[in-house]
Amino acid sequence: MTELLPTIWFILIAVLWTGYLFLEGFDLGVGMLMKTFARTDRERRVLLNTIGPVWDGNEVWLITAIGATLAAFPLWYASLLSTLYIPFVLVLLALIFRAVAFEYRGKMDNEQWRRRWDLAIFLGSFTSAAGIGTALALTTTGLPLNANGDRVGGPFVWVSFDALLGTAAVVLFCVVHALAFLVLKTHGPIRERARRLLIRLLPVGILPLLAWAARVFVDGGTLWTALALAIAVVAATASWFAERSARDGWGFVWLGVSLAASLACIFGSLYPLVLPSTVSDGFSLTVQNASSSPYTLGLMSIIAAVGVPLVLAYQGWTYWVFRNRVTEQSIPEAHAVSPL
Repeated sequence: MTELLPTIWFILIAVLWTGYLFLEGFDLGVGMLMKTFARTDRERRVLLNTIGPVWDGNEVWLITAIGATLAAFPLWYASLLSTLYIPFVLVLLALIFRAVAFEYRGKMDNEQWRRRWDLAIFLGSFTSAAGIGTALALTTTGLPLNANGDRVGGPFVWVSFDALLGTAAVVLFCVVHALAFLVLKTHGPIRERARRLLIRLLPVGILPLLAWAARVFVDGGTLWTALALAIAVVAATASWFAERSARDGWGFVWLGVSLAASLACIFGSLYPLVLPSTVSDGFSLTVQNASSSPYTLGLMSIIAAVGVPLVLAYQGWTYWVFRNRVTEQSIPEAHAVSPL
């Protein structure tokens, strides 16, 4: 059992990233739609209220995924974050900027004030999605690492086609995922406009994600990852047909299945590597040479067995409590906050 712990934690980290992109994907996408989809201030407030009760809880998955990588695979964490410190710093600043914008947007009844914070939400959401996409794509396609796991080359040596593909994959997935979420969570003109736009964008929006999965599959795919890739394509197609038939719930579910199957193909094709080196295959990090000691992994497994069900229960309860649709009529008139 001890020798299986690194593999088990690799699977758990892949699951954490899948959960993060599924949950945070739509709230990052809603943030990007604040400046590109909503037409009035009241529509922007509807969009904000659809994600208001859940967006900060969704970020727990990102913190947990990075924390689990640090504890379970310290060499993977060190090589990835030191090589890609520029995208990760941008992601951190963008998440802080976005959180501040959520809190301050409604503190003053002034159109210019709100427009500036709307722009902050858009930029914070876009930069977060782009940075995460870059990092995830490069940890699955490779970075120029030497025998010590250190970067070979300058601070921008990671800029490549694979980085752009991952960026496009996550940004566009977040946008179509957000549109599917808005179809579920709103009523009236916003919902109908979101569905029409989703039907037009979904085939294009899901394509970079499938291309990223196919790219990693070509390098190290197996029979079962080929099946996962096929499921991803079928699920994306099913989601499009479900939205055309106004079966909103199924459209959202099939889109999530397509994401999960794509990431299963990506991480499954990558295994047993966790971070390939483009300098030499012998310098690549694997689940064995990058993992912590069996004692550490065993202790983490006990903590996860207690903590993960609690997090899932809390998040499930939150989504259940705030399950109702948000409409323009349910948004009160804007007003300034009175000083104490």
